[in-house]
Amino acid sequence: MLTKVLTTATAAAAIGGAVVATTASSADAAGRNGKCDTGEFCLYYNSNQKGSVSDFTGSVRDYGAKQPGCYDFKSAGAGKGKCVKNATASVWNRSSKTVRVYFNSNFGGRYQDFKAGAKGNLNSGLKNQNASHEFAPANRVNISYGLYKATGGRIACKFDGYTSTPGRHEGTDISRRIGSKVYALVAGKVIYVHKGQNGRVHSSDLSTIAIYNASLKKTVIYLHSAPSSTLKAGQTIKKGQYIATEAWHGVSSAGGAHTHVEMRLGYQTHAAISVGDPRLDNPNPISFWNQQGYNYR
Repeated sequence: MLTKVLTTATAAAAIGGAVVATTASSADAAGRNGKCDTGEFCLYYNSNQKGSVSDFTGSVRDYGAKQPGCYDFKSAGAGKGKCVKNATASVWNRSSKTVRVYFNSNFGGRYQDFKAGAKGNLNSGLKNQNASHEFAPANRVNISYGLYKATGGRIACKFDGYTSTPGRHEGTDISRRIGSKVYALVAGKVIYVHKGQNGRVHSSDLSTIAIYNASLKKTVIYLHSAPSSTLKAGQTIKKGQYIATEAWHGVSSAGGAHTHVEMRLGYQTHAAISVGDPRLDNPNPISFWNQQGYNYR
């Protein structure tokens, strides 16, 4: 059962943070020329650093899947002009940092690390199955593990991930099992708590915990799980502190139990409307969660 959010919404802007190139034209402006120069990380179309080259000076979240606009192999040789996504066989890391190649976009899925100066072929799990790479990758945990401090959790519905429910999903639904302890993913001040109850899908039954982080100027909101009996508005919460127990407050059946986690810009006491609302009020949170030390999976 997907989240049914019956709260008020406010308009939002895009996430701030590190700038990551997303188009071939912006990368070309930064000096990509098909030569593997000192300081660059280079992808090769063939194994053993053969074939056409695509050179980079920074991280890329998504290479793009088609022309025009994808990152492509630029030098002469086999593969020239092809998109590098799912088409790379080997690399040369001429930068001074470790670079991590990922199976998925947005620095997700299985990966392979290449230390500064290393040459190598992508392993069998990544050869011709590469979607992003990251300079100086952070040590992250999956967001589901961060929420429960235990294995067995999973993302049940991603941001804007509705497939059969009308509207735009404004957060991330993460589930483990009823009774699992839920921990704060980000530190901050509790600005709103509503306990709700299991069952009926009505605003009065929807549990809500809103924690505002003043330094980040963002609020993280948790829905559906039963707030701790000691949790009060005005309380300061540390990252990793116990705040709730997974339940189905505002969800119609126990089988749909999950914790809806939503990042909102600014000071917000309620989640944005999801069900039946065609507009997204929140920005995509993947960059935010990456910056907080979590993989979005």
